[in-house]
Amino acid sequence: MFDLSLMGRLSFTHASPTKSPLQPGRQFLGIFEERDAVLYVPTGLEPNTKVPLLVMFHGAGGSAEKVLPFLEEHAERNKFLLLVPQSLYVTWDIVIGGNGPDIQRLGQALTEVASRYLIDQEHFGFAGFSDGGSYSLSTGITNGDLVSHVIVFSGGFMSVFMQEGAPKVFISHGLVDEQLPIETSARPHVAKLKAAGYDVELVEFNGNHSIQPPIVALAVDFFLK
Repeated sequence: MFDLSLMGRLSFTHASPTKSPLQPGRQFLGIFEERDAVLYVPTGLEPNTKVPLLVMFHGAGGSAEKVLPFLEEHAERNKFLLLVPQSLYVTWDIVIGGNGPDIQRLGQALTEVASRYLIDQEHFGFAGFSDGGSYSLSTGITNGDLVSHVIVFSGGFMSVFMQEGAPKVFISHGLVDEQLPIETSARPHVAKLKAAGYDVELVEFNGNHSIQPPIVALAVDFFLK
């Protein structure tokens, strides 16, 4: 039987929690010896109630520590879970040569989170910066029957072999991005997605290849509204 994970499909399915919640703050999930996934748990979550989950993918050469500071305050204030997986290699497998261990590890991390929290399926989002933005866009569209929102901060490409569901999409990109020019990334992606019937919001800003805190705030509002 053909392995759909090679096409970027997740084996994850939503389920009722069977384990105790984690303590508030940054928590390693304890499921990988190398580059374990990190979950930020806000204070004051009500037990056995639905909670939004945002998954944030770091850029090439990055780590959870590099992207957590941009979103932790929002997660705490708005009471959503923030999951930050880490690519097994220097960047995400889809960038290097196709879907491989990272899609498997992502599924395992999501399963672990779902074993402890009841995920709000209407607010279950993928987000990412740079290579992580490409990964978020590609994997989010491929798994749009699971993912409700896709957020892309200065992503480079979109690799989709299977199109499922219709997640809402937020794309931001700097007008003077020196690494991934907007003319060959964000703008054509938006055009293709809109032509395919997706609800897409594009935010262009006067900046370079970077995460901009005001844009992050807009993206969080997009995710939660």
